[in-house]
Formats: sequence, C-alpha cells, structure tokens
Amino acid sequence: MSNISDLFSLICLIISIIESMIGLLGNVTILAVSSASCIRSKILSSYDMIMIFLSLSRLFLQSWMMLDFFLSLFCEASYYEENLFVTFKTVFVFLNYSSLWFAAWLSVFYCIKVASFTQSFFIWLKQRLSSFMPWMLITSSLFSFVTSLPFSWDIYNVHNNFTTPLTMRNTSERRGTMKTSLLLLILLCNAGIALPLIMFVVSSILLIKSLWRHTRQMQNNATGFRDPSQEAHIGAIKSVFSFLILYITNFIALVLILSDVFLPFSIGEAICIAVMAACPAGHSMVLIWSNPKFREMPARILQHINCHVRTRSM
Repeated sequence: MSNISDLFSLICLIISIIESMIGLLGNVTILAVSSASCIRSKILSSYDMIMIFLSLSRLFLQSWMMLDFFLSLFCEASYYEENLFVTFKTVFVFLNYSSLWFAAWLSVFYCIKVASFTQSFFIWLKQRLSSFMPWMLITSSLFSFVTSLPFSWDIYNVHNNFTTPLTMRNTSERRGTMKTSLLLLILLCNAGIALPLIMFVVSSILLIKSLWRHTRQMQNNATGFRDPSQEAHIGAIKSVFSFLILYITNFIALVLILSDVFLPFSIGEAICIAVMAACPAGHSMVLIWSNPKFREMPARILQHINCHVRTRSM
C-alpha cells in the first residue's frame, strides 16, 4: 500500500513541477508585457502595477516551491540539519498570502473599472482607484509579511514538511507535534487569507452580475446579427468565473495544508500540493488568453520560431 502511495506522490510531484514551469512561463510573459507597457507609456497604470506585483509574487512562489522540492529530495540531510525548513515554510506562506492579496486587488480593479453600478460610493472608488492602488498593494504586502511571521516561530515541528510529497522517513517520525492550539492556527489563516478571499469573491460576484445584466440587455436589443460586444461580455463572464473557481480551489488547498489535516506525504497532501501549483498557473494562463496584449508576445515568439524552422528546412 505504501508503494502505491509513494508512486502517487511521485506522480503528483512531477505534475506539480510541470505546472510550476508552465506558471513561470506565463508569469514571465505577463511581467515582460506589463513592464514594456510602462516603459513605452512612461506611466505606471494601476492595471500594470497590479500585474507586475502579481506576476512577481507568483514567479517567486513557483520558483520557491520548485527549489524546496529539489532540496528536500536531493539534500534532505542538510535541509533539515541546518533548519532550513522553517525558513522555507515561512517564505512559502508569505508568497502565498501576497499572491492571494494581489489577485484579490486585480478582481477589485476589474469590478470597479468594468461594472456599471451607479451608487455614489462606487463612483467615488472609481475616481480615486489610481491613487489608492499603490498604497493598497504596499499595505497588503506588509500585511502578508506580518501574518506570515508567526510561522517562523516553529508552529509545527520542523519535520512536518508541507511542500514535499515524497520521503523515505517513517510517517510517525514526520508527524510532529502541534506547538500551538488549533484556534491560533485558524486565526493566522483567517488573518492572512480570509480577507482577500472575501474581497475576491464579492468583487467577482458583483462583476459577473453587472456583466450578465448588460449582456441580457444587449440580447433584448439584438437585431439578429452576432454582436462582438455581446460575445466579449460573455467571454469576460467566463474568465471571471474561472478566476473565482481557481481562487477558491487554491484557498481551500492552502488552508488544508496549513491546518495539518492530512498526514505528511499522504495522498491527500500530495493532491493539495498539485492543486496549489496548478491554480496560479491556470490563473496566469487565463489572464494571457483573455487579454490580447498578453497574447501578442507568445504569438510573436511562435511566429518567429515557425519562420526560423521553415528557413532552416528550406
């Protein structure tokens, strides 16, 4: 039975690495396009600012996860003897919290800019969003840092690794003893990720509601021809809904990992790790697919590669 579990964990590890690499490519694309846009316009817009923060946090997160995978697999003795695990765990939590916060701000930005609500508070936010956004991003980064610090105080035993699904040690030796109550852990999780989750869900639902209402109005006024604007709205609804599913899924997997629900290196933990690698990568891919500005660079690269291959074949 343990052999089957180890094989499944190995498969999940390979899948997680592939997902992380896809996410790295996607976020490099987003970062490059957003940075180039800022350089060309010489203005750092709120959207580009959010995308730069989000793509950077995910680049670091996915790189950090891959580094943790390889160190714990190939340098296991020094990895634990030098007490690196607590550092890896704390940085992992900080990067996850930051990524969740920046994704939440992106959803808020979409909602404020796109949704057609006429409430005075909503209009006030829309007028002042560009001036608020830098402070929102900086504040959420500091908040993520503060709420991740308690994990450096060794809440769990150092051997309770949450990012590596494979080990040759006895599970009972790895289990570790909780050094704080479950209540404290729940409070830490809530402080770090519950607030951005609420922001993301509320803003996404409001945006979907506004887009759906506008789409229904266009359908009622349709003349029988395919309306590109209507199709764009439907595509936006699908994108926002996929963002919502990915965000909630990532949130659940992170809470399960931090709450120590599964035995270390069990099948359940391996699945959570694979999910946590897949969701940011999936979100980045949807962002690229739904934004022509981000699609342009990969299309140019592919076109250049095809031209180069054709030239060599001739």
